[in-house]
Amino acid sequence: MPNQSLVPESKQGLAKFKNEVASTMNVPFSDYNGNLTSKQCGSVGGEMVKRMVEQYEKGL
Repeated sequence: MPNQSLVPESKQGLAKFKNEVASTMNVPFSDYNGNLTSKQCGSVGGEMVKRMVEQYEKGL
């Protein structure tokens, strides 16, 4: 099952979340992100995970 979402409906929500996080970090995400560094992309992904864990922990 390469590159398939377990919950296809989540794709749009995650894209919106990614763009919100990138915006707050001043990382210019767009339809094409080949001009971004690995560090920039990784920092956005790391911040997304951090925020998701925080939300989960608040719900416990």
